[in-house]
Amino acid sequence: MAADMKKVKELREMTGAGMMDCKKALEETNNDMDKAVELLREKGLAASAKKAGRIAAEGIVAIHLSDDNKVGAIVEVNSETDFVAKNQKFRDYVSAVAKQVTNSNAADMDAFFAETWADDPQFTVKEELSQQVAVIGENLNIRRFERYTKENAGKLVSYIHGGGRIGVMIELACEKESDALEELGKNIAMQIAALNPQFIATKDVPQEFIDKETEILTVQAKEDPKNASKPDNIIAKMIEGRLKKELKEICLVEQAYVKDGDMTVQQYINSVAKEVGADISITRYVRFETGEGLAKKEEDFAAEVAKQIQ
Repeated sequence: MAADMKKVKELREMTGAGMMDCKKALEETNNDMDKAVELLREKGLAASAKKAGRIAAEGIVAIHLSDDNKVGAIVEVNSETDFVAKNQKFRDYVSAVAKQVTNSNAADMDAFFAETWADDPQFTVKEELSQQVAVIGENLNIRRFERYTKENAGKLVSYIHGGGRIGVMIELACEKESDALEELGKNIAMQIAALNPQFIATKDVPQEFIDKETEILTVQAKEDPKNASKPDNIIAKMIEGRLKKELKEICLVEQAYVKDGDMTVQQYINSVAKEVGADISITRYVRFETGEGLAKKEEDFAAEVAKQIQ
């Protein structure tokens, strides 16, 4: 039966659930308001909707690798507070989300939310999220994910820093199997977590990026009074030198290796490749940092206490 739109509006105001969720609930219950409310509560939608407006900028990053090391997934799930982010129930849920992504074919978040939740097929991923909101008592959000299917012989390696504050997943290509790949991957992932490089190597830097940085460096050089008397060819060499220095800082394999500043990351990779007896290269990597780019709620503890007293 089609939903009565007047009842949809009323149900939405009553429960705070989303319009489409209310419409679906009324259709499934033949426009019976009491049953629709009960259905929304069973799915956790009525309880979670009231929390949906709260800022969720804390949380953790989790990674799951398949047993055969052919597929890996990294996810960021946000909570409102760091306290909940440290809660084991929340962390178990995030681990389950990462595992689900590993076994998923979803190309985007909407498709992922629409999937059946693997641990309880009566719910979708979105409905299970609402259940968790109702149980945990805070607004939660599955913000993003990335899934790697290994393209070459080699190794997928994961690294979690700070209890889930930063996560790195890296794919190494190598024709030989070796335990040394795991250690190499962990060490490079630690480098990525610490220094957050933007590209693997200079050859991967888009020309557009180089042109923009050159433009910025040119303006800076020409506005510097120290360069007023220098000829254009000298300034051009200065800009070229500064650009090379910048690229070394943002390109992973050209960075100084954090565990041994006397070598670059590429030189460290070469040393392990010699030990293994086969070339090793970094195919790709992904780095998630919890809450990056999100506005965080400013907490006024004194005001909160005063409000509770009143």
